[in-house]
Amino acid sequence: MTRASLGGQLLRRRTIGMLVAEAGQSSEGSATLGRHLSMIQLAMISVGATLGTGILALLAEQIPHAGPGIWMSVLLAAVPALLSALSYAEMAGAVPVSGSSYSYAYVTLGEGVAWVVGWCLVLEYGVSVAAVASGAGQYVDETLAIFGLSLPAAIASDPSAEGGVFNLSAFLLVILAMVLLLRGVREAAWINTVLVALKVGVLLFFSAVAFTAFRVDHFDGMFDAFFPGVTGAAAVLFFSYIGFDAASTAGEEARDPARDLPRAILLGMGLVTAIYVVVAIAAVGAREAPWFRDHGLVTVLAEVTGQPWFGVVFSIGALIAFASIVLTVLYGQTRILLTMSRDGLVPRVFGRISPTTRTPVAGTLITGAVIAVAAGIVPLGELANATSIGTFAAFTVVNVAVIVLRYRRPDLPRTYRVPLFPVVPVLGAVTCLALMTQLSGGTWIAFGCWMAVGIAIYLAYGRRHSRIGALDERAYRAAIAGEASGFRAAPRAGRLPG
Repeated sequence: MTRASLGGQLLRRRTIGMLVAEAGQSSEGSATLGRHLSMIQLAMISVGATLGTGILALLAEQIPHAGPGIWMSVLLAAVPALLSALSYAEMAGAVPVSGSSYSYAYVTLGEGVAWVVGWCLVLEYGVSVAAVASGAGQYVDETLAIFGLSLPAAIASDPSAEGGVFNLSAFLLVILAMVLLLRGVREAAWINTVLVALKVGVLLFFSAVAFTAFRVDHFDGMFDAFFPGVTGAAAVLFFSYIGFDAASTAGEEARDPARDLPRAILLGMGLVTAIYVVVAIAAVGAREAPWFRDHGLVTVLAEVTGQPWFGVVFSIGALIAFASIVLTVLYGQTRILLTMSRDGLVPRVFGRISPTTRTPVAGTLITGAVIAVAAGIVPLGELANATSIGTFAAFTVVNVAVIVLRYRRPDLPRTYRVPLFPVVPVLGAVTCLALMTQLSGGTWIAFGCWMAVGIAIYLAYGRRHSRIGALDERAYRAAIAGEASGFRAAPRAGRLPG
């Protein structure tokens, strides 16, 4: 058998029929994923992966730049995210598998682009989990400090901080999330739903307390600093919306993926945006914008109430927020690797599913252990910032995939269609590319190094083990011809295997 040339293999596509059929087939010594997740649980995965880090870490520091118009920054930041969310919703309904943007790229743009997107997602999800867990460690220190306690410096932070050796809190948080995922997606989804409800409650609690000190005059001149204050803050706050795509990694564990995934993605985006706007208005209403140069959201509660225990509640809420993000993003990471393994681009161990828990146990153990150690000892630096480029690249590809699939498969059953096509996906792609240009040179260098490693891995392993690359030309053309004949790619959940 003659393997396709490198150029030809990079352009080969998986058909939607292949992906859906293989998702319901058990491999040797493996099983299939179980379909347990309801629409609400899927939406909570989206919210769980998004809500928390940005609003807790970025909002207060951007208020002095945007002034009382910070709530407009929050809305402006939501626009590019919403454009891409609409495209994700259409693709999730049409391609109901666990690969998210990786799978969407594979069926529209070919193996080369799919590998790049998949490798970007490995960076985005893996480093995000480590970075968020590391940030949670700081909140552990702050919470203990309220009670006059502290962790020894050696286990309080990674070696980048003075006296730091190992960030024990970050390590344990990732291990805890890994253990929950190993028990099964049903249990993990319910725990995540509870965590999301708690962190939404904490943010609404903050807003309710802050509104008791609300003053309308704090919003005087809110349009004065629109350029560059409000718009500049919007560019930074966009990162608060990264994570909504996590629900699309659950395509094979949703009860009715074609119907529920689009709804979950859009519901998650709407809920996150509404909460962000309320918190922003409440914060500026309680304290004038310049005050936030030296204070954070926790201090708002302490000053308004005069009770330090309110700060304790908020700090605990922050820890819950971080825990939910770690759980949902680690979940997404394991499902991306599972799908890439099924396609032959990464080792098969990541695709082995336990018949008992219906989860990729070995892949979860390997991924969780590596990320836990990274969270404990690695100063992430520019590599963490490079996740932004990976995210924008994935978003851009999904917007392009919607356009390609509309023209290539106009007859494909779709449970959701992007409105104002092709304007919305074109704007989504353009805004993501524009935001990529705003990132620093150091971030681009780190991203370039990551992609160089990815290319080497593809050439050394992925190209030789790719399932679509192993097909001879006649078999490949037959598969593509079968797709063109009208395979219905989005059957109802009751007719899907597993």
